[in-house]
Amino acid sequence: MSIYSGDFGNVDVKGHIQFATDYVEQLKELQIFVSQCKDLAIADVKKQHSDPYVKAYLLPEKYKLGKRKTSVKKKTLNPVYNEILRYKIDKALVKTQRLNLSVWHNDTFGRNSFLGEVELDLGTWDWNDKLNKQMNWFPLKPRTPAAALELENRGEIKLALQYVPQPIAGNKTPSTGEVHIWVKECNDLPLLRGNKINSFVKCTILPDTSRKSRQKTRAVVKTTNPVFNHTMVYDGFRADDLKEACVELTVWDHNKLANHFLGGLRIGMGTGKSYGTAVDWMDSTLEEISLWERMMSSPNTWVEDTLPLRMLMVAKLTK
Repeated sequence: MSIYSGDFGNVDVKGHIQFATDYVEQLKELQIFVSQCKDLAIADVKKQHSDPYVKAYLLPEKYKLGKRKTSVKKKTLNPVYNEILRYKIDKALVKTQRLNLSVWHNDTFGRNSFLGEVELDLGTWDWNDKLNKQMNWFPLKPRTPAAALELENRGEIKLALQYVPQPIAGNKTPSTGEVHIWVKECNDLPLLRGNKINSFVKCTILPDTSRKSRQKTRAVVKTTNPVFNHTMVYDGFRADDLKEACVELTVWDHNKLANHFLGGLRIGMGTGKSYGTAVDWMDSTLEEISLWERMMSSPNTWVEDTLPLRMLMVAKLTK
């Protein structure tokens, strides 16, 4: 056993996880069957229990394919899941990935606690070995500080989008449409300043980096699970413009001296280009692309999702 203290709390990492992996050729799907854990560490010292769940990422670009997670099992150090986590991915790409499975204690009112992890190099994994497709026990390991930074949980944001092709404005119908962004809430935001957090959300629709394009919510104080229920409207969008634009949402911790970046996302087509020019901000993950495509294909309808916040090089605003 060892202890890693930092954003992951001060919890002795111990115990084991039982799971199996398989690649289903017909479905082009990587499947991780999470069976159970045993002898986990106690995260809630006062109540002498943990509320564990299991989270999966494919590395090195964890946000490209998104995270998968099991349900939370309450008040147990020996949770049984029997759940399948699935990734739609080509076999060739699987062989370039590392599977990271981590176990966490779910804290409803604070920061989730890290309970240990297992990492498999899928490039060296023998997919033809039947033993590898069977349930195996793996010891949970502590996380090194470098890996902790790479895999830091930045929380998630719940939002809805709507494209209105012909908004009603008095007696005249505009020739361009509107993008409506409904920022509902965030969950499990990281605490950067002890136990204090006053969060707000900024929005810019790229490639427009002018300050007039920036909108933001009010700050919600003293909670890692803020509810905003704030709608932002951007006009001047034809249907073809949607393929070239990208919604950049960033979450910040506000204090008197400076605002601290917590995480963000970029919702667009993820093509790396905008109006024929290569841009680094058109880097949406598969989950972010999926939400944007759903919005484009369902005009005048709200489409909703909860997406993980990630590290961004935030686009610089111009005057």
